[in-house]
Amino acid sequence: MSDAAPLAPQAETAAPRLARLPYSFARRHGLALSETDAGQKLHLSANGARHMISEIARNWPKITAIETLTPSAFETLLSELYAQRGFDSSAEADGTQQIDGDLNSAVQSIEQAADLLDSADDAPIIRLLNSLLSEAVRAGASDIHLEPFENKLVARLRVDGILTEIASLSAKLAPYLVSRVKVMARLDIAETRLPQDGRLSLTLGDKNYDVRVSSLPIRYGERVVMRLLDKDKMQFNLGDLGMDDVSQQMFQKALSEPNGIILVTGPTGSGKTTTLYAALGILNETTRNIITVEDPIEYALQGVSQTQVNSKIGMSFAIGLRSILRQDPDIVMVGEIRDRETAEIAVQASLTGHVVLSTVHTNSAAAAVTRLIDMGIEPYLLMSSLKLVLAQRLVRRLCSDCKTTDAQGEPVPVGCPSCQQNGYRGRVGIYELLAVDETIRTLLANGASEQEMEAHGFSKARKLADNGFRLVEAGETTRAEIMRVARLPEDA
Repeated sequence: MSDAAPLAPQAETAAPRLARLPYSFARRHGLALSETDAGQKLHLSANGARHMISEIARNWPKITAIETLTPSAFETLLSELYAQRGFDSSAEADGTQQIDGDLNSAVQSIEQAADLLDSADDAPIIRLLNSLLSEAVRAGASDIHLEPFENKLVARLRVDGILTEIASLSAKLAPYLVSRVKVMARLDIAETRLPQDGRLSLTLGDKNYDVRVSSLPIRYGERVVMRLLDKDKMQFNLGDLGMDDVSQQMFQKALSEPNGIILVTGPTGSGKTTTLYAALGILNETTRNIITVEDPIEYALQGVSQTQVNSKIGMSFAIGLRSILRQDPDIVMVGEIRDRETAEIAVQASLTGHVVLSTVHTNSAAAAVTRLIDMGIEPYLLMSSLKLVLAQRLVRRLCSDCKTTDAQGEPVPVGCPSCQQNGYRGRVGIYELLAVDETIRTLLANGASEQEMEAHGFSKARKLADNGFRLVEAGETTRAEIMRVARLPEDA
């Protein structure tokens, strides 16, 4: 992959840090600089501009080694180095993209709304937005929140499900920053009274990010949330999602049925869509016609026809599902069952030979059954159509670099640079599966309660919290994290 040509003895003792070399120059010439405690290293792509080495050496005399990389390895390195800063390829890596007082002062000096398509006018705003995007990527955040208040603009990141404030800026910045985001997402910057949704794409080296943008008018301006989707990190394998062997077997058995409804339930942000995508990956064969209706389409799936809900033109889940059934599908995925009409069509589709995958917002697997009944679905129809309900949550994983155990041998978080001092890095799923067997069908026919269904359904299978404590025993997360996510009382 690489051949290092040392210019002087060195011993690298730390991960490389970005040296002061413009991204545009590095990308164009195939040259990049990094810094370690041992000094600076010049990285050269195999097809890079070797004639520039001497010029760089004159400007950076502290270079102690040169490393030649394949083009693909160089692109990967470039992404890693420049992930520490923004997406503005023309800016210098000299701290100008950090959120600091100078940047605030520059933007506060703007007396009236500038033309945000003029880079000369909006350069400070671009640098601020780039720094926010950069920090979000570096921290592995899923969402960026921009919240205007009377006297300040608050920027927060959601990392591993937890919101953390990273900046409190002048309220004067809010309209400029929001307008810039709306321009990038191709939203109407003149419309400030109605919510808007859009999306944009960002490229950093060889990494691509899809960003979903949502704006909402509030008392002091417009609140913006940007959801970052890293295609490279999307996992569609059940084992990678944290599902144990027994649960996987139960889930795959339900997927192998020729028809029926399989539901995934949990709160927003619990990974339901990822689980459904993993299920489609198992079912995705050229002999099957798979169609989805989603809100929104998060990732493109090869071999799957995907359509999106659009309330502006009356395209609802119910209308989309009804149309899908005219397309001769074998497998249908409905992003969410929200109302009686959608539920009724889903049940009828399952009874006429289709596999239907969908989600419902409930707190437990058994609650999803009663939720469908509350929507107006007759119990005798559920007895014939419902095959399995899976409830899930996402819990934070302990950072592998710094986790330790307390005096009782319980895993506890510590905090280190790798996890931004949080003690946690990444998330893993915990699950409970309620299989609809003959006993559950009898209970449904007799109008049984959730507690009665749970008593039978989990007499042999593990409930949500039990599966979570399995991860605690394995040292993957903490007892406090399971109790927080599963909403257990402190004395549980």
